[in-house]
Amino acid sequence: MAPERTVQLDDALFRTDCPNGLVVVTERIPSVRSAAMGIWVRTASGHESRAKMGVSHLLEHLVFKGTERRTAREIALSLESRGGSLDAFTSRDHTAYQAHVLDADLPLALDVLTDLVRRPLLRDADLSLERNVVLEELNGVLDTPDDLVGELWNETIWPDHPYGYSILGTPKTVGELQAADLRDVHTRGYYPGNAVVAVAGNIEHGAILDMLDREGWFAGEAKAPMPSVGVAAAARGVTRVETRDLQQVHAVLGTDTVTAADERRWGLALLSAAIGGGMSSRLFQRVREELGLCYAIQAWHGTYRAAGVFGIYVGTASGTADQAFAAIHEELAQVAGEGLPANELSDAKGQIKGSVTLALESTVSRMNRLAGHVLNDEPYRSIDEVLRLVDAVTVEETASLAGAFLTPERMTTVRLGPPA
Repeated sequence: MAPERTVQLDDALFRTDCPNGLVVVTERIPSVRSAAMGIWVRTASGHESRAKMGVSHLLEHLVFKGTERRTAREIALSLESRGGSLDAFTSRDHTAYQAHVLDADLPLALDVLTDLVRRPLLRDADLSLERNVVLEELNGVLDTPDDLVGELWNETIWPDHPYGYSILGTPKTVGELQAADLRDVHTRGYYPGNAVVAVAGNIEHGAILDMLDREGWFAGEAKAPMPSVGVAAAARGVTRVETRDLQQVHAVLGTDTVTAADERRWGLALLSAAIGGGMSSRLFQRVREELGLCYAIQAWHGTYRAAGVFGIYVGTASGTADQAFAAIHEELAQVAGEGLPANELSDAKGQIKGSVTLALESTVSRMNRLAGHVLNDEPYRSIDEVLRLVDAVTVEETASLAGAFLTPERMTTVRLGPPA
């Protein structure tokens, strides 16, 4: 079946929307000898029920145990034996399968990725082994306090929504999942209309379409992608304390913000950078350098299709935890009440613009950027347009956003560690 519509997004960027719903986006970079390719499916932990928590992630693992044409060892050797790499991850909105290879090996990479996404065996006999692997992954989180406190925080801020579920699941849910559960997720979500293919590197768009056609990606009737999940109200201003026998208190303070398609995310990203985005940030300078209360402290702003989050992580001694929290609250209250001074906003803009521009040197980053605008139902923007959007954020806008989202009383806090 021939593709329906191809449009040129930029000098070397093309997008094809296929009759069956598949979207293909590519960027030609003739100066490199490699290519990064990814296949995203719009199903992940955000589509799960509480009882099946972790099923999308376990499915992502199990496809590597064998396909109709390759054993697990053959999958592992297929690209590594040529110097390439093969990877996968599960997020809240999407599950992705990616390869980074020499440009000459791209047909092989697509063949392997198609095997994983379209032709996995999902055998009952493999499930018990891979279940144990995921349980060990869960044990790793339980043994890593800065990871665990993030899991607990997500659970606390989204108590009644799948965004609050652990992507890995729990020992109980993972232990009860059956191969039939994984096959059900695969049948419902792993179809062309629910997928996005993105490729960046020394490639030609037409050649990618030909490869996809040979692999059968254009076959089948039109089928719409799975809908985005609706988001319940987040729990704001909640404090949760979990006692563990640890040397430090690990804490996350944060709140819900805006979705990946909301234009206000640029201002929130700038606020996050200024407040805790590096060594020059307010929190690093105040809490670590001036007060000496921690080794690690950082802020972040993340966005999903149906929500966003602003968060702060800090690790500090039990005896100084309350002092560290007070200092963090003081900084948040000042920014929420007064906004960012012009010089701090300017520095944050330089930081964001620099990181965006430096990412252009990576074919993998370019591939992820290509897929991102499709997955989030956004219009494509050139790098120059993105930089202009960042530059256009005003002091008044960041002050308004800080007042709306960053007040201390809005923060939900999870504290993990020894008792006070």
